[in-house]
Amino acid sequence: MPHTTTMKAVVYEKPFSVVICDVEKPEIQHPDDIIVKVTTSCICGSDLHMYEGRTAAEPGIVFGHENMGIVEEVGTAVTATALSCLSMWAAVDAPTAKKAALPSVPTSIQDLLAVPTGEKCTTVTLYVAMGPYKGGQAEYVRVPFADFNALKLPPGKEHEADFALLADIFPTGWHGVKLSGFKPGESVAVFGGGPVGLMAAYSGIIQGASEVYVVDRVQERLAKAQEIGCIPIDFSKGDAVDQILKLRGGREVDRGVDAVGYQATTGDGKTEQPNVVLESLIRLVKPTGGLGIPGLYVPKDPGAPDSAAAKGYISFPFGKLFEKGLTIGTGQCNVKMYNRYLRDLIIAGRAKPSFVVSHEVSLDKAPEAYDKFDRRIEGYTKVLLHP
Repeated sequence: MPHTTTMKAVVYEKPFSVVICDVEKPEIQHPDDIIVKVTTSCICGSDLHMYEGRTAAEPGIVFGHENMGIVEEVGTAVTATALSCLSMWAAVDAPTAKKAALPSVPTSIQDLLAVPTGEKCTTVTLYVAMGPYKGGQAEYVRVPFADFNALKLPPGKEHEADFALLADIFPTGWHGVKLSGFKPGESVAVFGGGPVGLMAAYSGIIQGASEVYVVDRVQERLAKAQEIGCIPIDFSKGDAVDQILKLRGGREVDRGVDAVGYQATTGDGKTEQPNVVLESLIRLVKPTGGLGIPGLYVPKDPGAPDSAAAKGYISFPFGKLFEKGLTIGTGQCNVKMYNRYLRDLIIAGRAKPSFVVSHEVSLDKAPEAYDKFDRRIEGYTKVLLHP
């Protein structure tokens, strides 16, 4: 059988259009690379920002930053010698007690050996403005700095859908709760019931929240929130803050999570108001409470509703935030900070994030899946692609 030099991939064509194309199959370009044969990739809510033309993404790029698969080829330097201290902390599989005592130092060279050929791993690759890398919504993906980026997984398909979510949304949801300063026993309000919002809500449950409210207007999302023990709030039926305060007898919540970001809308679900979630959280969270903001905000938005938002300027009541003494945690998630621990929660049966998955389809169905996911129809809440 002849060696193939091309593969199928999801390619961005123009706003609201992706196509399946034959593209060049990746090769080892640097000794720290690995090549992964993709078994599962995910469509993320963040992909929709690019899909809708709301980022600097240019036509021709391959989408996909949530990827999992089997290591097919390993670069010659994918060993302990290629690791920095940060990489050591993320890559070793040493006993927890030893690593907790000395996080930057490996317990042995064996602990640092790279993911060998044939092992399953999950990785994060392309998102716009994050380097010249092709995404993993494809048959194969090149993973740079593999000692750091690849997370080893146990063999088999028992947790395939759960493990696929370790590449982004499960750690990002967990991160959102951590950013808020959450402590066990506190109440949390999560604005946005998409994949990251549901993962934030689920993370709140796992971390010991007394109550978790999930605010959205898509019924399938609210139903999933209720399934995991959260209190659903439909903001199309009235102001979300007023609804939650009424349920709580006027008491504010301890922590709030913005899992929506810069494309937030008013109750009709159509009118964009980039600051609406931030304003709501400042109203809803108690004095000295905290806000976690994993929802995406960008410095430039080509489709913004006004000139200020187009430049990344978003107004919110800073005076009230100051008066209440609220803290704010923001920023994209360092997935490697969490994914090994969340992997082990899955293996131990303490977490099953795949409850969020609504559809699993073949790679060639990606254009249709993007369309339905973007329009929030037919129950599309989280989509897994299988090349």
